[in-house]
Amino acid sequence: MAQQAIPPTPRITSPTPAPTESTEKQDGYFAPIIRPSKQSNSPSFAEDRARARSRSPKSLVNSAKSAGLTSPPPTSPKATSKPKSPPPPTSQQQQSPNGVISNGHLSPSSAASPTSSYWRSISRSPSPLGLIPIHRSFRTFIHRHEIPRKALHLSIGFVTFSLYSRGFSTSAIHPVLLSALVPIASVDYLRHTFPAFNRFYIRVLGALMRESEVEGYNGVIWYLLGAWAVLRFLPKDVGVMSVLLLSWCDTAASTCGRLFGRYTPRIRRGKSLAGSAAALGVGVLTAGLFWGWAVPRYGFDEGFMFKGWLRAPEVVREMVGWTTPEEGTVGGLAALGIVGLWSGVVASASEVVDVFGWDDNLTIPVLSGLGLWGFFKMFC
Repeated sequence: MAQQAIPPTPRITSPTPAPTESTEKQDGYFAPIIRPSKQSNSPSFAEDRARARSRSPKSLVNSAKSAGLTSPPPTSPKATSKPKSPPPPTSQQQQSPNGVISNGHLSPSSAASPTSSYWRSISRSPSPLGLIPIHRSFRTFIHRHEIPRKALHLSIGFVTFSLYSRGFSTSAIHPVLLSALVPIASVDYLRHTFPAFNRFYIRVLGALMRESEVEGYNGVIWYLLGAWAVLRFLPKDVGVMSVLLLSWCDTAASTCGRLFGRYTPRIRRGKSLAGSAAALGVGVLTAGLFWGWAVPRYGFDEGFMFKGWLRAPEVVREMVGWTTPEEGTVGGLAALGIVGLWSGVVASASEVVDVFGWDDNLTIPVLSGLGLWGFFKMFC
C-alpha cells in the first residue's frame, strides 16, 4: 500500500501585515514578521488588539447591534400594546399650544401673573421676557440702556436746579409734588385693578417703564414721594442737594454699572463697585457745583445749614484745648472739599444699601438727606 504524502502546514498571517515581512522559511510554520514598535498602553494599540481578536461572526453581530446598525427583532402581534397617553397636567404644570407639558418655570405667563411675586425676588434690571411691547422693538435703546427713562431721571435734577436759581422756596414746591403724587398713585392703582386699562397704560408709557413695574408700582411714585419728603422736612440746601443726588448720582451709578460692572467686584445683587464709584464721583462734582458755584452766585438763604465753614464739635474742642473760635474751624476750599467728599460718600452708600426692599427712588434722597443733615448738625 502506497504511503500518502503529508499535506503542508498552512501559513497564518496577521490581518494587517507590515510591509517589512520577509519571505516564508521553507522549514518553519511561520515566516518572520517585523512589526512597528508601539507602546502597550497607547489607545491605538488597544484598538488594534481589539480589532484583531474580534473576528468571530458572533462578536461582529453584537458590535453591530451596539452601534445600532441592525434592526430590532420583529415582535409578535400579541406582544405589541397601544401607546400610553400622557397623564393630564397637574396644577403645577402647564400645557402649551403645541401639546408640550411644562412645569411653568421660566415661563413669561407665570412671571407676569397677577399673584406672582417673581419680580420682587430678582434685580430691578429689565428681563427679556417681552412683557412690554415697545421693549421688543427697541431692545438696545429702551430695553438695555433705558435712554428715555434715564433722560427723565436726569431732567428732574435740572428742573430743580433751575427752580432754585429763580428763587423758588421749598414751601412752594413740595405742595406741587404732593398734588402730582396723588393722581399718579391713583392711576397706578387702577391699572393693577383693571387689566384692560393696564395694557393701555403699558402701551402708552412703556418706554419709561421697566418690566419689573408691570406687576409692581411705577418708579415715578417713589421718586415724587422721596423728593416731597426731603423738600418738606429738611432745610432748603439739604433738600435741594438730596434731589440732585437722586437725579444725577443714581443715573451715573446705573449707567456705569451696566457698562463696567462685569469687570469690577459685585457689592450685592444688582450693585457693583463700578456703579458705586460713579455715584461717589458724581456726588463730589454735584456738591462742588451747588455749594461752590450756585450758592455763592445766588446767595445763601437763612435756612441753609452749610454757610461756607465747618467747625469741630464742642466735645472735640474741649478735649484738644481749643478756646478761640478760629481754632478747629476750616473754610473756603477746604470746607467745600470735605462737604463734597461727604456728599459723594452718602450718595454712594444710599445707592448701595437695601432698606426692606424699598425702591431706591425713595431711599436715595431720604438717606442722603439724613446723612447731610446729621453731618451739618455736628460740624456747623
